[in-house]
Amino acid sequence: MSAIFRSLGVNINTSPVLDLSKKITHKVIGSRSYSNNTNVVKKLGKLCVKTYLKNKIATVIKHIPGHGSATSDSHLKLPIVATKKETLSKYDFSCFKETNSFFAMTAHIVYSDIDPKLVSTHSKIIIKKIIRQEIKFRGILISDDISMKALKYDLVQNATMSLNAGCNLVLYCAGNIKESSKLLKKIPFIDAFTIKKTSEFYNFLS
Repeated sequence: MSAIFRSLGVNINTSPVLDLSKKITHKVIGSRSYSNNTNVVKKLGKLCVKTYLKNKIATVIKHIPGHGSATSDSHLKLPIVATKKETLSKYDFSCFKETNSFFAMTAHIVYSDIDPKLVSTHSKIIIKKIIRQEIKFRGILISDDISMKALKYDLVQNATMSLNAGCNLVLYCAGNIKESSKLLKKIPFIDAFTIKKTSEFYNFLS
């Protein structure tokens, strides 16, 4: 796959999916998950990232910090995961550690034992304490699609809240030109961290 992407000029792929598969995992993740075994997910995830990097292609690990415990589809509604933080850390969250990926994409999920009020994409607690400190992800953090039904605000507010919480880039996938133009006018800035990391990415490609 990476060889095909490279021949086409593609230099980023939104892969691998590092969500841990469980009996309760919603089918939207389904076969995209590598395994129901944490060690297998970690091993295959690292191998995927390493292989892509070898071919000068960046990866986007997703859906950080983990979508496997969600029983609903975040495209359609907000999943609420009530699993205790200790259990999530041991299994779901650990799948994302030490992957050396340039990019990661957030999960639109409420982890009620950690932040009962805000979806992870909008949660400073989740992004700072779990993604940045516990998982130790050091790359560019991208929100999942802000037009998904899991987020309850309008696009501009969803984007603003994502950036304020600690996301570096906002992903908008619906493809509405008017909405895209509105977002670009309202959310024009890129922070210094993202500029630095983007420079590192382009140096990697050269």
